[in-house]
Formats: sequence, structure tokens, C-alpha cells
Amino acid sequence: MTGQTGTRKAACIMLVAAEPSGDALGAGLMAALRRRMGEGVRFVGVGGPQMIAGGLDSPFDIAELSIFGWIEGIRAYRTVVARADETAALAAREKPDAVVLIDSWGFTLRVAQRLRRRDPKLKLIKYVGPQVWASRPGRARTLARTVDHLLSILAFDAPWFEKYGLPVTPVGNPTLSKDFSRSDPHWLRETIGAAPDDPILLVLPGSRRSEIARLMGPFGEAAGLLKASRPGLHVVLALAESVDAEARAAAEAWPVKPYLIEGEAARLDAMRGATVALACSGTVTTELALADCPMVVAYRLGRLTHALVKLVIRTPYVCLLNIAAGRFIAPEMIQDRCTGPLLAQVLAERLDDPALRARQVADQRAALDRLGPRDGPDPSERAADAVIAILEGRKP
Repeated sequence: MTGQTGTRKAACIMLVAAEPSGDALGAGLMAALRRRMGEGVRFVGVGGPQMIAGGLDSPFDIAELSIFGWIEGIRAYRTVVARADETAALAAREKPDAVVLIDSWGFTLRVAQRLRRRDPKLKLIKYVGPQVWASRPGRARTLARTVDHLLSILAFDAPWFEKYGLPVTPVGNPTLSKDFSRSDPHWLRETIGAAPDDPILLVLPGSRRSEIARLMGPFGEAAGLLKASRPGLHVVLALAESVDAEARAAAEAWPVKPYLIEGEAARLDAMRGATVALACSGTVTTELALADCPMVVAYRLGRLTHALVKLVIRTPYVCLLNIAAGRFIAPEMIQDRCTGPLLAQVLAERLDDPALRARQVADQRAALDRLGPRDGPDPSERAADAVIAILEGRKP
């Protein structure tokens, strides 16, 4: 197979990611594997722009699989099943040595089940486990029956899966290793022409089409209300590549014209330079905490999906920072609380109170410490080491 310094047989590794956060994880893993295994390693599978830029030839656009919520999942069921079948057929043609299934529980589980039926000996590796500590703990047993190994990004994941016999290798959260040292906190203020004391609101509405559809309305209303009472406020909208067109179109209806930014470097600079952020719940909240940016977190689901989620959720928190802290350090404006006036109210409290912002930043830093280490080897490198060990029949 392969080793750190050479290869006997060029390995073929299949990676499957179905949404932007998984695409980023997959791209990092591909780069780390290539550094260890050489250019001879071959990648096949499903991914987004970052994995495609790394050399993956994805057979379809993953944007149609970036789904959140049960009802939304039911509506997209035929598409999900068809794409899972297509992914399994791709594996049958390419005959990979191992498959890494990244996040996206519903889709990657279907793919794993199809692959297991086709080839019981194929090495299946799950990268990021379902959040069974938050809801539906039975998924841990299901995963243990379906894959051979779990690469975990959260320090408290392992016991939930190991009790069902699934080997777990903690690799760390790549987001916690994100380097803000080169980000320029002054870039945003200089770029938009903001005075030194002008407040800046950074808006991050998500990377799924459903998030743009449900959040851009109340986010824009909140921004308009804040701007009306604070003429010096600057509103900045960060665009995710996966929903760039949708977000731009929705922003046209806002009562305030936001300054639009795109690209990873500009987004990280903006996190460092903003006074307060209004963010869709997700990975971005951890990034904002790393950038020392106080935030308000918001989310909306379809009403029926939300009613179903309330029946099975095991934690009062949505944001990972709040889960780690065991209390609300970042306000969560979920469902009926995600309205323009209510968002404007909690944002105004932070825009107008430097002491409150400072306390929240300190609490966010403490919550980050509970999520896992931020130093040591890069998580992508640890994940690559584990994948190579599994390929070679060694214990990671």
C-alpha cells in the first residue's frame, strides 16, 4: 500500500462531502494525504469547490445536498437517494482502497450502507460523528454497525461511540486551529471608510439555500432598524460562495445597503475588525470566537421540522460555544425569536456597551478551551495519519 516516504501501489481514496463545511474538511485532508503519500495517491468521490480545486472530479454539485431539517430532507428524499446511488456506483467503478465519509449524517449514512452491501470488506471511515450528545443517541449504534472507524473532531465524542464497539480517533477540530495571526483587524475599517469609532455590524447568513431563504429577511430588517437609530453604523455582509447569488439577490430588498465581501481572507479580516456579528448558527460561530468578535446567533427551521426537533433535542443550546459552556454566553435567537426587532434589540445592547462585549469575548475564549486543544499538530495532519494507518491495517 503506502507509507510516509514511498509507495508500493498507488492508493485510491474516496472522499464524500455534501456541504461547504465538509468540503473544507475534505480539502484539508486531501492536502495532508498528498503530503504524506506523494502525488501518486488518487482521489475520487464527491465534494465542493475546495475539494475540486484540490484535484477531485465531483460528479455533481453538492449544493443540492446541503439540507438541514427533517421536512426539508423528506422533500429532497428522491434527490438524496439518487445521489447516494450515483456515489455508490462511482465507488464500484473506481474500486477505492478506503472511503472517508465527511459529516452530513443523512447523506453519508446512505452512501455507507450502499457501499457496505456492495463490498463488506471495504474500509469505511466516518470523519465527524453525528452530535448524539445533543439528539438521537441511537445514531451512535447505527454508525457503529455501518463503518469501521470514526475520526472525531470534538473532545467529548469518543465514549458515545466506543460503547458500541466503534473505534474512535480524536483528531481535533480544524476550526480551532484556524490561524488569525495574519488577519488584519484594520483592513475592514479602512476598506469601507469607517471612522475609528464607527460601529461595524458583520452579517453572516449561512451557506445553505434554506438558510438564506429564512434568515436574510429578518437579518436585513434588524440591520435597517439599527442603521435608522445609528447613522454611523456600517453593515457588512459576508457572502458564502455556495449561495453567493441568492444572498446578493436577497440583500437587494434590505432597507440598508450593506458592503459586500467575499473570499476567505476578507471574511477572517472582517471577523477581526467588526464590532459585533450577527451569524447563522454553525461553524462560523467558533471562528468568530477565535477572532474575539462578540456575536448574536440566529437560526430558523420550517415550523414542522422545528416541532419535531423539539421532541428529540437533549440540550437547551444550539451554538457549540454555549453547549461547551453549559450556559448562554452568545444569545441564541431561534425560530420565533429570530425577528428583525428582537435581533436589533440584542445587537443594540452589544453595539452600545463595550463592557458587555468584553465580557462576552472572555466567555467565548473560555468556551473554546473546553472544545479541545488549539495547539499541536494540525487536525488535518492527524486525520491523514489515521487514514494511512487504517489503509495499512495498523491501529491509528
